[in-house]
Amino acid sequence: MDIVQKLVSGFALDLGPLKEPLGFIRVLEWVFAIFAFATTGGYSGSTHFSVKCTDKELEVNPTFGYPFRLSADSYKIPSCNDSKVFTDAYLQGDFSSSAQFYVSVGVFGFLYCTATLILYLGYQNIYRQTTRGPIVDLVVTAAFAFLWLVSSSAWGKGLTDVKWATNPDHIVEVCAATCTPGEYPSMGRLNASVTFGFLNLILWAGNCWFIYKETPFHKDPNPPATMEEGGVPGP
Repeated sequence: MDIVQKLVSGFALDLGPLKEPLGFIRVLEWVFAIFAFATTGGYSGSTHFSVKCTDKELEVNPTFGYPFRLSADSYKIPSCNDSKVFTDAYLQGDFSSSAQFYVSVGVFGFLYCTATLILYLGYQNIYRQTTRGPIVDLVVTAAFAFLWLVSSSAWGKGLTDVKWATNPDHIVEVCAATCTPGEYPSMGRLNASVTFGFLNLILWAGNCWFIYKETPFHKDPNPPATMEEGGVPGP
């Protein structure tokens, strides 16, 4: 209870840091982290092909979505002899590991941005009072930059595999009946998710410089003495 009271009493809202690169870039990271995990985690799509019968064509629309465990999503292929008779089929592949890793990095990055923005705007005096705050912030930000690199690269490869597995041309190759490919699934949202991942990498890596300037590693630990401080003037 005492800790809560101290936090409340020590809070002093100051929007000044938002005008500085340190705070402004953190807001951009917060926004782009939301875009990254929202475009991936909320995706749902479908691919299309048709079963060619003697006198008709029957449309089939297999659906898939996050976390892209495609082999667990079944769809039904109708029979040409009886449209009420269906055969169960499955898409191929499990790409959930790269997708879930990418979304996890986005969610944790969003939470860290939220926490540090509260620190910047409400407890700026505490943040800059000691060297520990900027140093920890620098280490965590650099770690997130590395995680964005790894997760975005992994998800980019995973998305390529998802496109291959849901390609109607590929699906009809393994179709038990005579099938013809239809429309390709819309992947614009997932393409944007990979782009947001690499944009986050640039933002978090670039922000390391501005956080580094807040640490004692950037400042001169032994500034030259001035005349008022009793220093000896140079030649």
